[in-house]
Amino acid sequence: MWSFKCLSTMHLAKGLEFRAVVVMACDDEIIPLQEHIETVGDDADLQEVYDTERHLLYVTCTRARDHLLVTGVDPVSEFLDDFAKSDQRRARHA
Repeated sequence: MWSFKCLSTMHLAKGLEFRAVVVMACDDEIIPLQEHIETVGDDADLQEVYDTERHLLYVTCTRARDHLLVTGVDPVSEFLDDFAKSDQRRARHA
């Protein structure tokens, strides 16, 4: 049985570590947030938004020491493909 000790946002996870982390709603248009993307004016700023959001999700997922659960509905965030590719590269080099 799971017992939640802390509920936080991804923005507050940096520098912390937890036995288990659940990242919910990793859906397309949620991560990165579509409303945020629509407010960006030029391509350089858009790339910065994408890089920042991707890094934020990565940092959040790496806060899990023992267990990580990532949820989402189709279509899921394109950033999840980055993690899948990274896992495949690590498996080939192991």
